[in-house]
Amino acid sequence: LSSAASDVYKRQVIGGAVKQFWTDVCWGEVDYMFVDLPPGTGDVMLTVFQSLPIDGVVIVTSPQSLVSMIVSKAVHMAEMMSIPVLGLIENYSWYQCPDCGARHAIFGESRLEEVARELGLPILARLPIDPALAAACDAAKVEGAERNYLEEVAAQLDR
Repeated sequence: LSSAASDVYKRQVIGGAVKQFWTDVCWGEVDYMFVDLPPGTGDVMLTVFQSLPIDGVVIVTSPQSLVSMIVSKAVHMAEMMSIPVLGLIENYSWYQCPDCGARHAIFGESRLEEVARELGLPILARLPIDPALAAACDAAKVEGAERNYLEEVAAQLDR
């Protein structure tokens, strides 16, 4: 296959998988369903926006300056598709040293306030790098994690 034909084929397979995920799985009673999408504005996001009944999207970002450009594109794509953007969550916001308690901006200083202001969106949460949470996830014991960073976000979205 040529590169272009290969790209079309990949898009069709991904689109079909997304549609099958929604239509062929017996979900039962679901109050909320979160679909984690790859960054950017690619075919998967477009397929999800066109295929699933979406009440809104939460955009997850990180402190790197290049990411704000990707966030802006994703927000504008959602707006073009008439899908409300509920807010922003910044991942990898800081790491807190367990010895001295100091916070370190491992991925650079956050521009979240500026990006949120430019896009007119609320900041739902800033999530740290938390080795204890990563260990709980790796052990399939995330429910028992010491801190639930998304509890406040869930309360905000439930309003």
